[in-house]
Amino acid sequence: MNGSEIITTYEAILITTGKMLKVVQRADWRNLIVLEQECSNLIKKIIINDESKMLSDELRQRKLEIIQQILAVDAEIRTFTQPWTVQLQIILRNTIREHRLT
Repeated sequence: MNGSEIITTYEAILITTGKMLKVVQRADWRNLIVLEQECSNLIKKIIINDESKMLSDELRQRKLEIIQQILAVDAEIRTFTQPWTVQLQIILRNTIREHRLT
């Protein structure tokens, strides 16, 4: 991948995380899983193509800006998923306790 393709991939991750925020706001967990997989595939694409030596200073700055936006969206997503995760942990603990008692 060249520098432009790398930035395009980061932008695709940003777009995907934006979609993830929208589906999590609707508690659409199935589509969240699909989008998480899509995001994961894009991240793998970046990892496979070590871009550290391919980016100009300008592109490196753009990459940093995109990553900061991704992190901001991710923080918003966590505000919706963390309560659900805590609830799931409680359910699992209770199930394990009940299983031990039987």
